[in-house]
Amino acid sequence: MPLNMTMNILIVDDDKTTLRIIDGYLKKLGFKNVVQANDGSDALRFLHDGPFGLVISDWNMPTMTGLELLKQVRADAKLKALPFIIITTEGKPENVASAKEAGVNNYIVKPFNEETLKQKLIAVIGSF
Repeated sequence: MPLNMTMNILIVDDDKTTLRIIDGYLKKLGFKNVVQANDGSDALRFLHDGPFGLVISDWNMPTMTGLELLKQVRADAKLKALPFIIITTEGKPENVASAKEAGVNNYIVKPFNEETLKQKLIAVIGSF
C-alpha cells in the first residue's frame, strides 16, 4: 500500500531554524502537510485537534520536553499508536534507553541530513 504523502506530520522544536530545516527535508521528500509547534504543550494542542500520521520532536525544549510529550502521547488512548521520532543532540545510551522505554519509534542524533531523516522515516512509516 502506498504511503499517504498528504498525511499531517507534526514537527516540534523550540528552534525556528531546525523547524525550517526539517520542514524543508520533509517537503523535498514529497510530504505535503507539515505543521510546526514550538514546544510540547503546543504540540499536544495540535495533536488533540488532529489527525496526524507522525510526530517528529526535539528532546530538549522548555515548557515540555520531547520525552514528556512522548509519554503524554503514549498515555492517551487516541494517540498512543501514533508514530513518534525524537531528535536530540544527546546520543548517550541512557537517553536512547529512556526514549525506547517511553515508546519512541525511532531516534535521530543531531546534526543529521535529509538522507538520515529519510532512512528513519522508512523504518517508522514504510517506504515512499
